[in-house]
Amino acid sequence: MPQKKTYFITDAHLGARVFDDIHVHEQKFIRWLDMAKKDADEIYMLGDMFDFWFEYRTTIPKGFSRTLGKMAELVDAGINIHFFTGNHDLWTFGYLEKEIGLKIHRKPTIFDIKGKRFFLAHGDGLNDKSKGFAFIRKIFHSKTCQWLFRTLIPPSIGLNFGYKWSESNRKKHLKNDACSYKGEANEPLVIFAKQKKEETPDINYYVFGHRHILLHLMLDTQTQMAILGDFMQQFTYATFDGKNFEIHYFENE
Repeated sequence: MPQKKTYFITDAHLGARVFDDIHVHEQKFIRWLDMAKKDADEIYMLGDMFDFWFEYRTTIPKGFSRTLGKMAELVDAGINIHFFTGNHDLWTFGYLEKEIGLKIHRKPTIFDIKGKRFFLAHGDGLNDKSKGFAFIRKIFHSKTCQWLFRTLIPPSIGLNFGYKWSESNRKKHLKNDACSYKGEANEPLVIFAKQKKEETPDINYYVFGHRHILLHLMLDTQTQMAILGDFMQQFTYATFDGKNFEIHYFENE
């Protein structure tokens, strides 16, 4: 029997219109799930797994039946899948929990994993000084705004708007090089982890997504932090076996 591992993955942005073929991208993610199924006991998906996800009362975004079916297959096999909402897929209102069996997390959470303490989060809003992003994030998380969107905007219009917004946002970030590493002294999530470490010194690992950069740092002899890149360009993920936290490149090792 292979040793069981915990898997971490983030920012697949399934369905994003920046892909030449969204189905090819989805199939690669399904192959990753099949790979993880062989020796995973838990999988932590750290946000923005879908490029846009909004559940209406009787409608969910189309195009993900194979992904959702594969996730349900893993859950039925006894693998816990923890799904952190990101800033692109936070509008889940019960379907992923009840129908697929995912464990939904809407805020940063500390977990005990194989004898170590992990602080896990998507990363949006943590030490981000942008007033514009804070304003948008407040609207996105507003239950009133969510109700208005779900009630007043038909699914066909609402979902199309969501994908176009996401596509525009991704192109703007690429144009402005917003996803480049800012350096240890200026990277918001590094600063956040260092500050949090002073408050909670028993945390062994800080693991984030959101930034689309690949970073693995020792904060001190007992504490590590990682930003896991993404599964849309870098195709990176991490594993933990109780001793080693390692970052991998899928289908490129």
